[in-house]
Parts: sequence; structure tokens; C-alpha cells
Amino acid sequence: MMLDMFLYNWQVREDWFKWCESLSVEELRVERIGGMGSILKNLVHIIDCELVWVNYMLKEPLVYAEKDSISCLEDVIKFSNFTKTITQYFLWKMSDDFEKRKVEINSRNGTTYLFTNGKIIRHMISHEIHHIGQLSIWAREMGLKPISSDLIIRVYS
Repeated sequence: MMLDMFLYNWQVREDWFKWCESLSVEELRVERIGGMGSILKNLVHIIDCELVWVNYMLKEPLVYAEKDSISCLEDVIKFSNFTKTITQYFLWKMSDDFEKRKVEINSRNGTTYLFTNGKIIRHMISHEIHHIGQLSIWAREMGLKPISSDLIIRVYS
């Protein structure tokens, strides 16, 4: 079930990448109200958070060295492909007791949290859906048709 939701999110993400191809780099960088401030920043944030959470669960941080130099859609797609490969590897090697395993996370403000992998995975799925919704709002504000994120009619694998 969780793997299906990642496949769904990745498919919707790919559709948004295709949608973005018709926009200029300047349009992708325009500061907007809400989300992470721009289409490009929103996409980078979605992917970065996926990598951060997988790294917490892997306990072997993998770094995308080019992250700080992302400046166009092509760079975002490369980052997405890198992260997706790591996430896929992680999801496919999960053991039966995976969901109940706990991960300790120290926040920037010094608070320590203890989450199960299952809760982290569900958060990752809903986090992407949340930010993809922001892209839909911005598309409508631009007078453009957003990508359909209708789960029920999508075929993903």
C-alpha cells in the first residue's frame, strides 16, 4: 500500500515536470504567496524532504552534492531521479518489522522526537501531496490547467 502511494506521488511529480517544461525559468522562479515561494523551490523542497526522511530511516545519510546549485527544471529532475533511486532501494529492502522500528530525530531547536518508520513514511506521502496542491493553486492563478492528481483514475506501477 505505501509503495503504491509513492508510485502515485512520483507519477504526479513527473506530470508536473512535464507541465513545467512549457514555462520559462523566470516563471518557475517567480515568488508566489504560499508554499515554498516559487514553483522551483516547491519542487526542490518536496524532493529534499523525501531524501532527508529516507536518510533518517537509513541511518546512512546520502547527500546530493549539487542541491545548492539547482537553478532550473533540468536540475530539479536530476535531483528527483537521484532521490527516487534511494527511496526505491529503501522501500524495496524493507523488512516485515520495518513499520514499527523507531527513529530518533533531534530537531534544530534541540527537541528530540521518536517516530516509527511507518509514521515517517505516511508523513512523506502526505507532505508531497500537500505541496503538489500548492502547485495546483498557482497553476490556476496563472490561468493554466493544473495536473490532475485524481488517485482513483490513475494507473501507476
